[in-house]
Amino acid sequence: MSVRLGSSGLKVSKVILGCMTYGDPNWSGNWVLGEQETFKHIKAAYDAGINTFDTANVYSNGLSEELLGRAIKKFNLPRDEIVVMTKLCLTVAKSTNVVLYGSSDLDASGYVNQYGLSRKHIFASVKDSLRRLDLEYVDVLQCHRFDPNTPIEETMHALHDVVKAGLVRYIGMSSCYAWQCKAFFYYAINNKLTPFISMQNQYSLLYREEEREMFPTLKHFGVGSIPWSPMARGALSRPLSQQSQRGTTDVLKASFYAQSAASQEIVNRVEEIAQKRGISMAQVSVAWVMSKEGVSAPIVGTTSLDNLQDIIGAIHVELTPEEIKYLEEPYQPMPIFGH
Repeated sequence: MSVRLGSSGLKVSKVILGCMTYGDPNWSGNWVLGEQETFKHIKAAYDAGINTFDTANVYSNGLSEELLGRAIKKFNLPRDEIVVMTKLCLTVAKSTNVVLYGSSDLDASGYVNQYGLSRKHIFASVKDSLRRLDLEYVDVLQCHRFDPNTPIEETMHALHDVVKAGLVRYIGMSSCYAWQCKAFFYYAINNKLTPFISMQNQYSLLYREEEREMFPTLKHFGVGSIPWSPMARGALSRPLSQQSQRGTTDVLKASFYAQSAASQEIVNRVEEIAQKRGISMAQVSVAWVMSKEGVSAPIVGTTSLDNLQDIIGAIHVELTPEEIKYLEEPYQPMPIFGH
């Protein structure tokens, strides 16, 4: 149940467990699970064959990392086998119930040098993440966003140095434009620095803008895509008439993805194929993402153990070329977002 991440030698599970839903419900809504439910999900995922876990320092302001680390210890998950991914760049607030996404006054709020991709913040973030995870190293350290205020050379040298220091094994990027990726890639190549092996980009049947520039770029450099939101925040996992718990409280609601007539038609076609095959809409949606060239493994998150087991079942679903064409046909280009 493992695949290589891009052209690297690292193997990840065909489905990666996203840990944004684990931490403090006060952080972003009641779709975030507490400690005991988190432990159940991580154990169930590992028992089902998932060996790769993706978190970020900003999720529940560090608590997500702490819970993942505790689960690894509690269930004695073999460190040589599992792959732990985390991210840095955004601001970790001093309390778990505060969200600082997009705050424009961070310095005045007491967060000087505590965000972005500066050398100082990269080293501090890595050490803080390792402390919370209670691990000696992170397998894949990802830049959560592009930092326009820090020179690329400063960022790439700092990332290279945390790898050389033994704190990180591989590095990756997340949620940026293709030209920004290329700038990182070429700087690393030309200066013989540690290269990115992964790109965590938004990709689903309802958001395919990455096909235009990002996927050709990743293919050229041998970088693996590990898409987030392959079910479009749940919009592709249930009929249009239904709503999830997360859909009512998440900052980026599932309904956002299904506003246009084209998007609604795609959701209806996912439901149609799911009914014909006798499988769930989630399995159809995730199977479509897994069928695309350049995708190493989608990142999935859920608040239900039953849904988790169902989504994992997508690895056994192979859509026909006709089904793929039918699902893709209604798509209309949309504005880029999520960066």
